[in-house]
Amino acid sequence: MERSRTYIAVPPGSTIKEQLEYRGMSQKEFAARMDMSEKHISKLINGEVQLTPETAVKLEFVLGVPASFWNNLEAIYREKLIKVAAENSMDYDVEIAQNFPYSEMAKLGWVPEARNNNEKVINLRKYFEVIEIKLLDNNQITRIACRRLAITEKSDLALLAWAQEAKIKSRSIKTSPINIKKLISVLPKIREMTLIKPEVFCLELKKELADCGIALVFVPHLKGSFLQGATFMDGNKIVVGLTARGKDADKFWFSLFHELAHIILGHVNQLNGTTEDDEKKADSFASDTLIPETEFEIFKKEGDYSEGSVLSFSKKQKIAPGIVVGRMQKEGVIGYNRFNKLKEKYDIAI
Repeated sequence: MERSRTYIAVPPGSTIKEQLEYRGMSQKEFAARMDMSEKHISKLINGEVQLTPETAVKLEFVLGVPASFWNNLEAIYREKLIKVAAENSMDYDVEIAQNFPYSEMAKLGWVPEARNNNEKVINLRKYFEVIEIKLLDNNQITRIACRRLAITEKSDLALLAWAQEAKIKSRSIKTSPINIKKLISVLPKIREMTLIKPEVFCLELKKELADCGIALVFVPHLKGSFLQGATFMDGNKIVVGLTARGKDADKFWFSLFHELAHIILGHVNQLNGTTEDDEKKADSFASDTLIPETEFEIFKKEGDYSEGSVLSFSKKQKIAPGIVVGRMQKEGVIGYNRFNKLKEKYDIAI
């Protein structure tokens, strides 16, 4: 017997059991009369096997109850089982749906407005392309390498919502076959883009990555996701999603190279996502690609942290001065209140 808030699914076997008790007939004798194994009869009574039309005819002979009665009882039982499962699944998904930033997702146009929790669940199932929201726990569905600032249950769900939007957007981007060697070869060219405006470099950056089999998409920041960027496989392409969170140029470029590091270091499409060690390695890769560690150490040892020195060092490195400032602030060389005028703000078209 299966039940939900509204429905109870009672197997035909319960009625068979009542008939046997009325007759004082054992299951062993009944099995012999039905010319079926005791094991099968036991499963039939417990609703573990389907009552077939052939079995219904046998029941008519042995118990004297028309085959149509048993067939109808089985059909009702199977229908109720579906309703029980659907209702229980809906109740479970409603609990999960309440932790999604649904209102914000609706404002961004990712999902329709919903009048009640059941509508939210249905809309979220369609958005994630799953029959039940709880399936998002399946690692085969969600393998994401990402850089974020904090992890909570709600932030994990916000991350999944954000990544799904990135996946949807990426489907319109045509890419060449994945080519990691080519990606490595174009890193210097991408690094040079830090010196130009986003309205100039965005299209070129997308093209360079598409030629490497990577679809780059920009997705609005979703509150509670603590997200900077994410990388994952979708079909035969790699998707890199970036958010303009904070809109600081240095954070943008660090996040981009962090995500590219996951690709180059082989962290993408791992069954359990990235580890803490993977994230640290991606951080180191991004830092050293933007400003080589040896060069930055020499700069620090000189001890001149004036604005002129920062500009001179950034010019020598052929990189935006704001990236140097961001590195200095992050490593505690200077306070977060210094040289912020050198840190450019990006307004990237989503």
